[in-house]
Amino acid sequence: MSEQPVAVADVEVKTPAGTCDATLVHPHGQGHWPGAILFADAFGLRPTMRAMAKRLAQEGYTVLVPNPYYRSAKAPGVPPGANFSNPADRQKITELRAPLTADAVAQDAKLGVFGYCMGGAMSVRAAAAVPDRVGAGASFHGGALVTDKPDSPHLLVPKIKAQYYFGVAANDDAGEPEAKTKLREAFDRAGAIAKIEVYEGCLHGWCVEDMPLAPGGKPIYNEAQAERAWHELVTLFKRVVA
Repeated sequence: MSEQPVAVADVEVKTPAGTCDATLVHPHGQGHWPGAILFADAFGLRPTMRAMAKRLAQEGYTVLVPNPYYRSAKAPGVPPGANFSNPADRQKITELRAPLTADAVAQDAKLGVFGYCMGGAMSVRAAAAVPDRVGAGASFHGGALVTDKPDSPHLLVPKIKAQYYFGVAANDDAGEPEAKTKLREAFDRAGAIAKIEVYEGCLHGWCVEDMPLAPGGKPIYNEAQAERAWHELVTLFKRVVA
């Protein structure tokens, strides 16, 4: 699509836990546009997430990107260039994520929703927390969507009214092949609409352009398959919340 002008602003959102720093992006000018929240991956609110929000805003949406770590640090929280392969970086991310309990995520939810990595599970919790306000949701290479814990996101599906899309990384599926089945069963039992696809050949994180290289030097970001995932997101949003 052609480059459409958008307005970008750093904002603060009051929450039960304090003040969340965030980025708000919307089409330029005056108007009313459907809203969405982009839940960032484990590397937090940073230029890549802002760019993705800008791209959705160019489709005619107002997009809020909250700092997921606002309870611990201002954005980005995670140092630029951080890599899960580095034990020090991994420890830093673990510390930042510690306050992100299921209850904390539910308190923060306002609108609906799409997310990457840990943001996928956050989107599900948001959709369940405010079901009457969320018409569509999407998760890409979502982490911990199906666990054996009593607060597993898939157990919240009966509360969700949103239509959902799940894009699953091939290596995530290989590690937990039963997860997609349990997720499918949860939506079917609830009579809810969800499309669940495994992206063959794609690694966890394939949708995000600034992903570090995988161990062995293989690129994680896959432009062609990231575009396919983006098309699914926009198609869902245009159908349900436009």
